[in-house]
Amino acid sequence: MILEIKQSYSKIFYYRGDFVPESVYKIIELVGSSEKSWQDAIENVIKEASKTLRDLRIAEVVQMDVKIDNNQIALYRVRVKLSFKYEGK
Repeated sequence: MILEIKQSYSKIFYYRGDFVPESVYKIIELVGSSEKSWQDAIENVIKEASKTLRDLRIAEVVQMDVKIDNNQIALYRVRVKLSFKYEGK
């Protein structure tokens, strides 16, 4: 399950220490979940996002939590900032 929760402004990034003036990236926040692990939740975010977004660059895990049912972990959830190359209009 993925839910887009926030969008932030495009930013100019540094790539391997070098300023890349012509590259602009958009950053969005997504929430992914899994019954197995946080790793699977992260992979779910990337897999689903790649279906509609091109040129994914960096995934930054911002927050991790779990849903608990009957004193056991029922669901792993991650909030991920995901960047992709901005192509403009």
